[in-house]
Amino acid sequence: MMKISTCSTYNIYKTILIMSISTLFSCSTCSGQDKGGSESVRPMAVAGSFYPSTKDSVIQMLSEYFQHFNVPSNDNVAAVIVPHAGYVFSGAVAASAFAQINSEREYEHIFLIGPSHHVYMDGASTNNAYDYYGTPLGKVKVDKELCSKLIHDCPYFSCNPDAHIQEHCLEVQLPFLQYHLKKMPPIVPIIVATQSLSTIKKIAEVLKPYFNEKNLFVISSDFSHYPSYDDAKTVDGRTGKAIETGSLDNFLEALSANEKEHISNLATSACGQSAIATLLCITSKLKDIEIHHIQYRNSGDSEYGDHLQVVGYHAFCFTRKRGNDPSVSFSLTDKEKTTLLKIARTTIQNKLTKERKLAYDKDELTETLLMHCGAFVTLNENKQLRGCIGLFGNDMPLYKVVEEMAESAAFGDPRFFPVRKDELDKIDIEISVLSPMKKIKNIDQFILGKQGIYISKGGRSGTFLPQVEDETHWSKEEFLGHCARDKAGLAWDGWKDADLYTYEALVFREK
Repeated sequence: MMKISTCSTYNIYKTILIMSISTLFSCSTCSGQDKGGSESVRPMAVAGSFYPSTKDSVIQMLSEYFQHFNVPSNDNVAAVIVPHAGYVFSGAVAASAFAQINSEREYEHIFLIGPSHHVYMDGASTNNAYDYYGTPLGKVKVDKELCSKLIHDCPYFSCNPDAHIQEHCLEVQLPFLQYHLKKMPPIVPIIVATQSLSTIKKIAEVLKPYFNEKNLFVISSDFSHYPSYDDAKTVDGRTGKAIETGSLDNFLEALSANEKEHISNLATSACGQSAIATLLCITSKLKDIEIHHIQYRNSGDSEYGDHLQVVGYHAFCFTRKRGNDPSVSFSLTDKEKTTLLKIARTTIQNKLTKERKLAYDKDELTETLLMHCGAFVTLNENKQLRGCIGLFGNDMPLYKVVEEMAESAAFGDPRFFPVRKDELDKIDIEISVLSPMKKIKNIDQFILGKQGIYISKGGRSGTFLPQVEDETHWSKEEFLGHCARDKAGLAWDGWKDADLYTYEALVFREK
């Protein structure tokens, strides 16, 4: 069984949140009957508490959030994971994920999937009881036929009105979508109200055919509930890294690890973990899906929150790989990796023995190894760094870059004495083949742990490979600060007005 947070603990937070921000928003009511005719409208349940109740106020608030995320539009967004707390607490984090979507993109449907805070049932409820959902920005059409089809096709789907009428986790996402998308498609509102992993897998199986290029999935979830500010960062960091791997098993293991630490006041690691698990069940075996962590904050970062008991908020974006993007389409076969590792070791050995042993056969130089791209060669001895030199740019073929960087790492890294002949057998070689660099406008576009960073300013430059994060566990700001100071020779915060570039690394090492 997969444990999820109880409704009662989250309702405590909801009550506190409403009390905290109710003075900011004026309340409004919405009847379930559309004044224009017989069409039914699901009334707003939390307008005036979780977010403003008037159109102008909502637009003003959302415009302030979105203006901080001027990122390149992406036509390939397949899903986002976004928080669902009051906007003053989590609105900026949610906007950071929605901003990744090309506002001109026209989806056929948006599948809104979130947890139940009011009822438990062994399955999911999809709301085919209403023609529209009401928000201060207008009505959003529900695809009642598709909702009914899900109920017909799977015994674990039903329509339970109690799961929807007061539920906020889907409602709060709608104004973001209405504000950002030029054309708002029909929605399929789904509440996953079960703890059973076997049931979740059946729900995911039914939804998987709809997880295609025509549709967008929006997963609604907050993260840690009620630990201290610092404990939340630890707990949410573990959960977030597990989601980034795309593995359902890793996600469940992270939840279990958090629970076993018995952290004070930790009620749950993710109130929407059933909804997240549903998405991971769908995507875990899809090779064309990439997962990007966009932002993390918790309620303690808000001017309305304290650091004693907080709620965590992550934003993730799931995208489909683009076939014409070399940074995502580039790959190496196991044989090509073996050839490059052999070239690196033979090059170092030849230098030490003054031999001219051929490092490769001509027929081993595949079309990929003849491509012009950058690479780093890293030497480790007894798991300690012994040398690391790399080259950016496209001036020579990959096999030649590895050959030259291997020699430089062994004999030209100014931080170490040259490698000795008696050391070679103790040295392990790691190669990082680099994708083309992309200039970024702000650090929200930098994915810590997945991308490396290259900092350039005033003729000085430095870089950290993506795997540095695995060794240091620095925050994004610490990663950039150390790179600026320790690698580029700038001030700790020199990255703030420097040119920043990201790249990905295909990393492999000797077995």
